[in-house]
Amino acid sequence: MPELRAAPRLLQEGLVFPYFQGAEYMQWWMTHHPAGVEPYGTLLPRSSEEILVPAVARRLDRPVKWVETRHEHCLTAAGDRDQVHEARIGLERDGRIVGIETVFTRDHGAAPTLGEAITLNTINHLPGPYRVPHYRGVGRNVLTHKTFAAAYRGAGRPEAAFVLDRLLDRAARRLGMDPAALRRMNLIRPDEMPSPTGLTYRDGAPIIYDPADYPAAFDRLLQTLDYAGWRREQMQRRGSARPIGIGLCAYVEGTGLGPFEGADIRVDPDGTVFVHLGVCAQGQGHETTLAQIAADELAVPLESVMVVGGDTSLVGYGMGTIASRVAAVGGPAVQRSAAQVARKARLVGAELFECAPEDVVLADGRVHVRGVPGKSVTLGQVARAAVRSRAVAEAGGPGLSACAFFYPDTVTWAFGMQGIVLEIDLEACAISPLKLAAMHDCGRPINPVIVEGQLHGGIAQGLGSALGESLIFDDAGQLLTGTLMDYPMPRAEDMPPLEVVHLDFPSAINPLGIKGVGESGVIPPAATVANAVEDALADYGVEVDRPPVTSSRIFDLLRATGRWPARG
Repeated sequence: MPELRAAPRLLQEGLVFPYFQGAEYMQWWMTHHPAGVEPYGTLLPRSSEEILVPAVARRLDRPVKWVETRHEHCLTAAGDRDQVHEARIGLERDGRIVGIETVFTRDHGAAPTLGEAITLNTINHLPGPYRVPHYRGVGRNVLTHKTFAAAYRGAGRPEAAFVLDRLLDRAARRLGMDPAALRRMNLIRPDEMPSPTGLTYRDGAPIIYDPADYPAAFDRLLQTLDYAGWRREQMQRRGSARPIGIGLCAYVEGTGLGPFEGADIRVDPDGTVFVHLGVCAQGQGHETTLAQIAADELAVPLESVMVVGGDTSLVGYGMGTIASRVAAVGGPAVQRSAAQVARKARLVGAELFECAPEDVVLADGRVHVRGVPGKSVTLGQVARAAVRSRAVAEAGGPGLSACAFFYPDTVTWAFGMQGIVLEIDLEACAISPLKLAAMHDCGRPINPVIVEGQLHGGIAQGLGSALGESLIFDDAGQLLTGTLMDYPMPRAEDMPPLEVVHLDFPSAINPLGIKGVGESGVIPPAATVANAVEDALADYGVEVDRPPVTSSRIFDLLRATGRWPARG
């Protein structure tokens, strides 16, 4: 960032700090900071506006907003998904998988902002929910002159699903098997759970899938999609100008990445429960779900809980809203803090009612003695009394407050499956999705409505990548898809009817049984769409090797086979 390195006075005044990499940053830190102060290198700003906006706001002592055009955003925002795989699969004649191998490159753009994290995600997720006796994955990270890549929702998992399911569909066609039968045969069975894969996650822990019933979930997907009915419809349309195709995808997802998350909870004398978190919401509904956990533990109305996230003056440590981790890691931290506050409330209640702490009951925002609900005080009154309580002082300090952290041993493994039916108009080479069914295991859902919304949003985002979204550059490196006319995000009319079924296989990693859900919907759509398009056009020898599958791509694929369908 030359514009900042040329401004040493700003650095000396403490207005900004530059973004360096590796040893260069460490050298700068040791020069500008006293001994014993640890560098906070992993979370340094990555874009110049992240530094310039607060610097200018501090200089002018007024709010400053960063505004960019759509073209500027498309040109400079970090992309993802740019992988090129050479992959192969080996099977017995009966369809049982013997081994899978992939060797691939990942375009990091101009800077490896996340190191090898996303590459490792692809390697670790590619075997999916299947029994794979032998597996080899090799990823090579490549730096180019494109904008730096980063973690885009899914972060290496959609790429893994795309490669795996392309291999499975083509293997089924080669063996003359139904692609659903091939998948079901190779799914890990319940009696093999918890199932080690032999791989090591990027947190250093061995990968062991959480107990679940993959075959039962897959059968339910086929029933929800009406797989057999659509296969009959496909046979009836064979040779017509509007063939249909069916695409399936089953996947696993490591969620709830550590190393920790914390929550500080305080009950005010007016009864308001403040939940302060080290993470901040980005529209996922954390204010609702985490408030539910606190309200349930403290037995107070949901509306009396206020969640505040991302304020370092309230909670000094937090690892960030990433990696489908807030509910799975922050949720147990909230539960643990709330449990400690509830314990303090019982100690104070025991003093007020002259009874044993185990006889004190918290219910509906009030505190009373077991069996005597008519004799009660509000939780706010208990908070007021807690300031002078000797029992609370001996239990960790005055007041109804507590701060706790949760450290998961490793990630918890969610899984899911999606199926899509689509129609192709051979005259216009246009794709029309007809139906999409999704099964998803998120452990114990805190709020099913929010889970459903996360899945709907992820599916829409995944369909955008599958059917149109792509950053295209010309030979001179200039971006050609810099507007929403060229970068077609899906609209409501582009979405097929959705049927989402929630599964509940509790996590063994955290006490609430929660698994992450934020990225699950986006993982399968590119794979299911590619499978369905190739399935619909199998009679013409079309092979789909990369998303997005647009009308022009279908036109090119049909023309390249030399077997253009007859009109009429």
